Amino acid sequence: MRIISGKYKGRRLSPPKNLPVRPTTDMSKEALFNILNNHFNFSELKVLDLFAGTGNISFEFASRGSEPIVSVDADFGCISFIKKITTEFEFNITAIKSDVFKFLEKTKGDFDIIFADPPYGMEQKDFERIVQLVFENELMNEEGMMIMEHSKHTKLEHLAQFSFQKNYGGSTFSFFEWENKSENDENEDDDSEE
Repeated sequence: MRIISGKYKGRRLSPPKNLPVRPTTDMSKEALFNILNNHFNFSELKVLDLFAGTGNISFEFASRGSEPIVSVDADFGCISFIKKITTEFEFNITAIKSDVFKFLEKTKGDFDIIFADPPYGMEQKDFERIVQLVFENELMNEEGMMIMEHSKHTKLEHLAQFSFQKNYGGSTFSFFEWENKSENDENEDDDSEE
């Protein structure tokens, strides 16, 4: 695993091999951050990373100057690794061991970016529930964006806050916003696969 841009560009990180994770590939990660680069100034972002796993996405935001970052995962080993790298690199990341659904039900926040990378095999209704909790509990500011990584078999386009979608290999990124800005992003769907 490596950081692809920012202050620590090119730095390789070696998480323990026994972590129950499926890290976002470098190709997908690069494509995702190219999209976000067109919408945001990274140094001004408050980020929430759900199902954070190895911290792959959190570290990428931190390397680009985003802070504060909150990383949530239920696995003790994942949280320990995120804390280790956070200390080593002096990142402003708070790693929280928690069930993501319980965290979303109880937390208060005003995040600019909320990224969620649940297990691909999770039930459709649970993917939908994550989006629902974020918007019901107003965890994202008005200009913010939520991104869900999932397999092409999970369909989220019918949700009210769905904005656009991108496909990279076996991974799909669905983007959600308070107001559907599809008139600004009409060309975002051009390369999406059905």
